[in-house]
Amino acid sequence: MATGDSNPFEGMPFFGDMMRMLSGQGPVQWDGARQLALSIATEGQSEPNIDPLARIRYEQLARVADLQVADATGLSTSTTGRVVAITPVTRTQWVLDTLDVYRPLVEAIAAALKTSTDSNPPDPTDLPTSFSDPTEAWFGQIMGLLSPMLLGMTAGSLVGHLATSSFGSFDLPVPRPPSDDIAVIATNIDRFGTDWSMDEDDLQLWVCVHQITSHSILGMPHVRSELNRLLLDYAGAFEFDPDSITSRFADLDLDMTSGDPMASFQNLMSDPDVILGAVRTDRQHDIQVRLHTLVAVITGYVDHIMDTVGTRLIGSYPQVTEAMRRERVEASASDRFVTRLLGLDLTQDLYDRGRQFVDGVLERAGTDGLERLWSAAEVLPTPNELDAPGLWLARIDL
Repeated sequence: MATGDSNPFEGMPFFGDMMRMLSGQGPVQWDGARQLALSIATEGQSEPNIDPLARIRYEQLARVADLQVADATGLSTSTTGRVVAITPVTRTQWVLDTLDVYRPLVEAIAAALKTSTDSNPPDPTDLPTSFSDPTEAWFGQIMGLLSPMLLGMTAGSLVGHLATSSFGSFDLPVPRPPSDDIAVIATNIDRFGTDWSMDEDDLQLWVCVHQITSHSILGMPHVRSELNRLLLDYAGAFEFDPDSITSRFADLDLDMTSGDPMASFQNLMSDPDVILGAVRTDRQHDIQVRLHTLVAVITGYVDHIMDTVGTRLIGSYPQVTEAMRRERVEASASDRFVTRLLGLDLTQDLYDRGRQFVDGVLERAGTDGLERLWSAAEVLPTPNELDAPGLWLARIDL
C-alpha cells in the first residue's frame, strides 16, 4: 500500500460502508450493551428463580434494619411515604435496573463526545504527526467514530461485571429514582458468606442495614439532586481528543510479518483507559473534587451509622465489616473503571477522609452537630471543610 495515498481504504467498499454506518449511528447502542451485560452477568446460563423463603427472610430483616436505622439517624428512611422493602433479585434484573440508572450519565458522555467531534471533525488529509502510515491514521479515525458505541458497550460490560460482585442497589453511591424498593443480589451475598464462612443471618442483616442507610441519605431530595448534578456535570465535561486515541495506536503492531496484529489489538482494547484516556479533561478535576467531597461525607456517615447499629444488632459485626471493607478496597479493574467512568474514585483514602470528618464533628459537637449534616443543601461540606470539620461547624454556627 502506498504511503502517499490520502485514503488507504480507497477502492475498498467494506470500509467505506462501515465509515458511513458509524457516522450515522445513534450515540449509544443500548441493545448491544444490554445483551453484553446480561451475558457477562449470567455467564450465558439461565438463572433460577428467587427462593420464596429468601424473599420472606429479607422482608423480615428489612423491617428490623429499617427501625434501627431510623432510630440511629433521626431521618426518614422512606422516599415515597411507604415502608422500605428489600427484595432479593437475580443478576438479570439487577443489570436491567442498573443500566437504566446509568443511562442518563452514559448518554451525557456520548453527547459530549459528539459535540466535541462535530466541532472538530477529523480531516482525512491532516494525518497526525505520530503516524508514518496513513492506514494507522485512518484506523484511529475509525476508532474516533466508534467511541460513542464503545462507550455504550463498555457500560454494558462493566455493569455486567458489577452484577457478579455487587450486593445491592447502593454499593456504589449513585442515586436511583425515588422508590422504597431496594434490590439485593441474593446469589452474590450467599457466595460471599460461603467464601468467608460467615453466619448467614448476620451477613444478610448487615447488607440490609447498609442498603437502607445508604438509601435514606441518597434518597433525600437535596442530596440526590446535588449528587446527580455533579455526576452529570462530570459526564458532560468529557471531550473527544483524536490525537490521544491515535497515539495509543501508534505502537500497535499492524505488520502481519512481525507479530500477531489481532493479539496486539485485543490487548489494547482490553485496557479500559483506551477510551477514558482519550477523552478525560482537566476541567473535570474541579468537578471531581466537589463530587469526591460529597461522596466521602456520605460514605463516612454510612460507616458511622453501620458501627452504631451493627455493634448492638449483629453478633459477628466486626468480622463481617472487616471482610466487607476488604472487598470494597480490593475492587477489580472493571469495578475501578466504572467508578472512573462516573467520576468516582472510591479509594481507601476517600473512605478514611469521610470517616475522619464525621468523627471530627462528633468530637467537637456531638450528635446534635452531626444531625445538621443533612439539613439543607447549603449545609453540605465544601472541599476545604472535608479535612477540617471545625471550619464546617464554624460556618453553620456550631
